[in-house]
Amino acid sequence: MNYWRILLIPFSVLYGLIIRVRHFLFNIGILKSTSFPIPVIGVGNLSLGGTGKTPFVEYLVRLLIEENNIATLSRGYGRKTKGFRLANSESTYETIGDEPMQYYYKFGNKITVAVDENRKNGITQLLKADKKPNVVLLDDSFQHRYVKPGLSILLTDSHKLYKDDYLLPAGTLRDTVSAAKRADIIIVTKTNKILSPFTRKDIVEKLCIKPNQHLFFSYISYGKFFPFPGVNKFDDTQKPGLIILFSGIANPAPLIERVRMLCREIITIQFSDHHMYNEKDLLKIKNEYDTAFPRRKIILTTEKDTMRLINSPYFRLLKDLPLYYIPIRVKIHKQDSLTFRNQITDYVKKDR
Repeated sequence: MNYWRILLIPFSVLYGLIIRVRHFLFNIGILKSTSFPIPVIGVGNLSLGGTGKTPFVEYLVRLLIEENNIATLSRGYGRKTKGFRLANSESTYETIGDEPMQYYYKFGNKITVAVDENRKNGITQLLKADKKPNVVLLDDSFQHRYVKPGLSILLTDSHKLYKDDYLLPAGTLRDTVSAAKRADIIIVTKTNKILSPFTRKDIVEKLCIKPNQHLFFSYISYGKFFPFPGVNKFDDTQKPGLIILFSGIANPAPLIERVRMLCREIITIQFSDHHMYNEKDLLKIKNEYDTAFPRRKIILTTEKDTMRLINSPYFRLLKDLPLYYIPIRVKIHKQDSLTFRNQITDYVKKDR
């Protein structure tokens, strides 16, 4: 254990005490959890981020969209508005947040995308809407106990399992490890595409799930590069020699590892999670491009970062450059896929 972490342990103990008291108040009924008469699936984690919640919610949307009216409900982290809001053609990152904006940009009016920091009020408002959903997906809901999901899904990054982490501020956990017992399903995310049986066995033994819980494994599938909305399409028939990769996500390591395989050289520029880009940031990116040795080079970012740049007044600084984004999808490992899909669809059908 690092010395700085040892120094922070007392603060983590205090933070853990506060969290445990809060859970105790919910468990004995002093603080109330509300259930709703439609299927509500909660997706969350115990850490600050980086477990892949957004692409996992998208996976659930694709799984259920053909037979259901789906609504996603998020807090809308980073937005400048308050209260309940429905996404529409006028929405931006500043009004609903980057993750809900990504859902709306990707699925449009095929689903309802809503934000509300009060999840109980958010679901109540959705049930009053003209397009009433029959399934609600709660994005980042594990700590929001005022709503009790009918099915709770907990994500944990295979590179940093919650059992190997520490509570804030010594680690990145925002909830206690014992809180994992509330999950119906635990998903180990970002594993290798080919999962070793020994790795799987080691994780199963380490997490030591309860008899009533189900454990599944997933990985990230990266799509081809897409031209950034609003820029001219450049010749993309040749493999780039240099990729300037910038991102504001919680854990860029898997993305960097993937991009390294797609070019001869990579320059990375990292910002904090949910970073709101300003003029200085985009000038820095542009300068990296302008000063890089003249070869076939492109600028690359993530879908989530794209949502924060579409309506930026500073986007003009990059619009004449070869700017791309890389989409990602969650895939459940083949040996888990059918069982997982059946568990989700059976719950939705049963609870309707």
